Amino acid sequence: MSELWQLTASEAGRGIAAGEITSEALVRACLERIEDRDGDVEAWAHLDPDYAIAQARAADSVAPAGPLHGVPFAAKDVIDSGELPTEYGAPAIHGGHRPERDAACVAAMRRAGAVLLGKTVSTEFATFQPGKTRNPHDPGHTPGGSSSGSAAAVGASMVPIAFGNQTAGSLIRPAAFCGVAGLKPTHGTVDLAGILALEPVFDTLGYMARSVDDLGLFYDIVRGAEAAVPEDGLGRAPKIGLCRTHHWGRAEAETREAVERAAAKFADLGAEIADLDLPDDFATIPDSHRVILNAGLTQSLARQYADHRDRLSERLRGMIEEGLGYDEATLEAARTHAKACRAEADDAFGECDALLTPSAPGEAPEGLGMTGDPIFQTTWTLLHLPCVTLPFATGPRGLPVGVQLIGRRGADAALLAVARWFHGRM
Repeated sequence: MSELWQLTASEAGRGIAAGEITSEALVRACLERIEDRDGDVEAWAHLDPDYAIAQARAADSVAPAGPLHGVPFAAKDVIDSGELPTEYGAPAIHGGHRPERDAACVAAMRRAGAVLLGKTVSTEFATFQPGKTRNPHDPGHTPGGSSSGSAAAVGASMVPIAFGNQTAGSLIRPAAFCGVAGLKPTHGTVDLAGILALEPVFDTLGYMARSVDDLGLFYDIVRGAEAAVPEDGLGRAPKIGLCRTHHWGRAEAETREAVERAAAKFADLGAEIADLDLPDDFATIPDSHRVILNAGLTQSLARQYADHRDRLSERLRGMIEEGLGYDEATLEAARTHAKACRAEADDAFGECDALLTPSAPGEAPEGLGMTGDPIFQTTWTLLHLPCVTLPFATGPRGLPVGVQLIGRRGADAALLAVARWFHGRM
């Protein structure tokens, strides 16, 4: 098997631009890797090797259109693709569905010359009922969710980069469980046309890769930014807030140890570290998030609930029915709380450039019936803040443990610069 599948997206893009490798050779290597690994992992919802190779040949026939020209990427199966099915993690309802056009993010990648390798498994309507995917490091453990297939495909080196999305903890948690880097940007930074909407006040497109450089290039292409050399730090040692959050007691020992060791590593590298406590009213953000999300599902999945209730999982029906049961006062209180906390978010950083927090409670839980607890993501999702998870440690079962960096709203570039500075020196 060709070892081109081991290349990061940035490395592959440079190799293609220099004429050292071809897109076709890279895509074939990824397809061979999929054949070797996906029987155990089952990350892919839709894969058409001939289609992928045809795109690669087309990329090889023209001059590079961008830094990821000819590089394969994957899209979660809640993101529309005009030439591959999109079933929203619900084939019993949307089996064989073919959108008329690509989602805006997929179209942006195609314009930049990248190759859509295939569609990755999503949980049911990107909520909490698992799909078929298993953790690439141990198939007896969950890959997380809802971007389970994307995280597992990147974690198993079947594709260098992949789209996920996050409305609760759907991007950061699976990235951490599968040992890859993940970026959930500031809410509202890119066009979400063609992506399944659950609750627009939370929905955020996200990115997975094996390097922070790849995250930055991937994000820049989708948001239409000029390609630039990724920044290695802020031009000075960063100020990092060690933020255990109000939910530190729900972190397993391996996560607590990883976060503390990451703080010590930052300090060893010259960063200024300070303990940082979040405002008291942030403690109940997960409760407000739950109310707003479940109420949102009553609108976004109204047709599926009305027409196909018996084909929805009990878990998803329960979320929708809980949302239907809220009175207006409950919903308004949650929305008011969310708005007030967002107004406090930047001040909560103090003088810190980024916050260091857990990515997830611990290693990926054993079993495939659940996708894990999103407790260490929902606060940041509701606050609209950018987040990066980095693989940092290995837990007692030999599975990855990540640490998460949080940036100020709109400071995505600065957050990525800090993440790159740290990740490159780990």
